[in-house]
Amino acid sequence: MIKLVFCLRRQAQLTREEFQRYWYDNHGPLVRKHAAALRMHRYVQAHTLGGGLTDALRASRGAPEAYDGVAEVWWRSEEDLAEATASEAGRAAGQELLEDERKFIDLAHSPLWLCRERPLLDGS
Repeated sequence: MIKLVFCLRRQAQLTREEFQRYWYDNHGPLVRKHAAALRMHRYVQAHTLGGGLTDALRASRGAPEAYDGVAEVWWRSEEDLAEATASEAGRAAGQELLEDERKFIDLAHSPLWLCRERPLLDGS
């Protein structure tokens, strides 16, 4: 498995609630629509919780401001991802997703990377 991790910061004109609502209600269905063309195996949105506990955890570590959320996308292999993005349907799907992301994500301040998970603890 290979995973894309995308740490999202919202556009300045949006509240965290507006950002998370758009991401879930509008962008989420768009990702589902294109999942097959992009050969996605799994997609998860992790929505940041605001408030006292988050603030206390950040303060205890001297951490920076939290992201507004994290998107995670899995593929079965690097080859699946490469083939999906090389296909005409995959490129068109990726372009449509990017155009939508420009509506609510501050892309210049939202890092992303590919990784492999290395579980050290599994509570299941």
